[in-house]
Order: sequence, then C-alpha cells, then structure tokens
Amino acid sequence: MTIDFSVIDGVATVRLNRPEALNAIDYPMRARLQELWRHIGSTPEIRAVIVTGAGERAFSSGADLRQTPPPATSFAAQVFRGEGAAPEAGSLTLGMDFDTPLICAFNGLAYGGALEIGLACDIRIAADTARFALPEVAVGSMPGSGGTQRLPRLIGGANAMWMLLTGDAIDADTALRVGLVSHVVPQDTLLETATGIARRIADAAPLAVRAIKRSARDGMDMPLPVALTYERHLWGLLRDTEDRKEGRAAFADKRPPVFHGR
Repeated sequence: MTIDFSVIDGVATVRLNRPEALNAIDYPMRARLQELWRHIGSTPEIRAVIVTGAGERAFSSGADLRQTPPPATSFAAQVFRGEGAAPEAGSLTLGMDFDTPLICAFNGLAYGGALEIGLACDIRIAADTARFALPEVAVGSMPGSGGTQRLPRLIGGANAMWMLLTGDAIDADTALRVGLVSHVVPQDTLLETATGIARRIADAAPLAVRAIKRSARDGMDMPLPVALTYERHLWGLLRDTEDRKEGRAAFADKRPPVFHGR
C-alpha cells in the first residue's frame, strides 16, 4: 500500500508514500484515500488529521496519468443511466466533508489533484520549497476534485483564474501572500509545526472544535444574517455540555481542562 496511516493520541496522519514517483496518486491510492476519509469521518476518537507526503521533493504531483485506467462506461451513462461508478466516485476529495479538522502539510510540489486535496483541508502550511499548480488545462482537461470551486473561494478570483487558465505554478512565498497557506516554514520543521497545530486542536474540546468548523464551513454559503443565526444555534447546543462546564471550571481553578466530548 502506498499510503501510510497512523493515529497517535487522537491525531491521525495520512502520508502519501510513493516518493519514487513524486507521490503521484494511482487508482489504488485514490480508492484508499476515499476509504480513509470515510473512516476518519466515522471515528470520533480522531480529533485532528495531518495530510502530507513522503520525501522532500513532492507532496504529490497529482493523479498518475500513466496508471489511471480508462473508465468502463461513459460519464453520460454514469450520470443519466446510473451505469458503473457514480459520477463523483473519481473525486480525490470524496468523503472529506466531515467535521474533524484537517491540516495539510505541503512538503514539496503539489500539483493537480494533490493541490485539490489541500484545498479541501482546513489549515494549510508549506515547506519553503513547495510549489503549487493546477496544470490540467495544459493536457486538455480541467480540475475535477474541487479546484475550480475552492481555489477562487480561498484566494480570490483574480489569482485563481490566472492559475486555473494558465496552469502556471506559484512558489511558497506567493502562496502565503495570496492566502493559499497560513504558514511557510523550513522543510525540516514542517512536520513538527503541523503536529504542534494538530496537538493543540486535539487537546481542545472536541464538540466545540467540530461545531466551530461546521459553523465556519456551512456559514460561507449562507447570507450573513442567516449565518449569524446558525452560529448562535450551534453556540446554544454547546452551552450546557459537560465540556463547557469543565472549561469554565478549569479556568477558575487555573488548571488545564480535561475534555471528554460530552
């Protein structure tokens, strides 16, 4: 298997591990990723997730075009006749819409579908050697795992359309400037930085963490007055939880809180 998966003290790590091929994602890896997203989403004991790649050259070069089998049925047959796999089955981000926070640690170049995985994460940090591109247009295709939708929402239309329509790459400093990533760090401290962020999230109150992510994510697609009401309702759901009482008691006692997700 070319994806490593581990869980330590509530922090899961998903590592693309095919460095000899720049961690390019072949069909078995795609299926494994979708399986892992489903597992993570249904496992409340996992409180934070780090997604990264093996080696120092690449997070991933994207889909392995040389080892992606042609579909058995046409896309039209999938959509209109229900033949073969569901039309969304090929998406690398299928199943990533869960409430557990995702941290993407770009350890090198992130092209195509690999960048789309990162765009579906909540926090993105990069090694100073990382580069980013959605080059599908250069091979007569287009992003199919959220690139045309998530990138403009993250970095604005002007920068996103330039990247999408030219396929040109940007470096880590540019990614930081346009808001694609929140931190750029030396390669040798990347995983330590990601783990530190994940640990802080995993140690927080899990119900609050999930509610915050859900509120921020869902609220972006709502008019502001509706989103504010939605946020207030989620706050109300947390008000009487044991974790909130523990947090307030720990603050008063000047001790670290111990949260149980209740």
